Amino acid sequence: MTLQILDMDFSILRLNTIPENICSPFTFFTVTDREISLVCPTDKAPSQYEKRDDGWKGFRVEGVLDFSLIGILAEISRILAENKIGIFVCSTYDTDYVFVKEFNFEKALDALSKSGYIIAK
Repeated sequence: MTLQILDMDFSILRLNTIPENICSPFTFFTVTDREISLVCPTDKAPSQYEKRDDGWKGFRVEGVLDFSLIGILAEISRILAENKIGIFVCSTYDTDYVFVKEFNFEKALDALSKSGYIIAK
């Protein structure tokens, strides 16, 4: 399985409201009854937020993942957990995106590569 590196820095924010004109590639919103979360490129992050955590890097699981496929994120998560690497995950209809703190990113890619994943840049 191929993991495609996203060549940009990301931020994860908790917001009070959804800002206007925030949509850009690699922007993920989650709205629940308790919070609004945003993952976006750091250079596109809004200036108004409740909490903000910078310094994330990401990769996507390459290809369209059919809903019948089971355990893809579980396996990636297991490998990274065994290497003491925390993750933040966003999923779309077609695939999954995994974010890792920048200081652990190379370690994460190395662990996944050693487990048989192909790392594409």
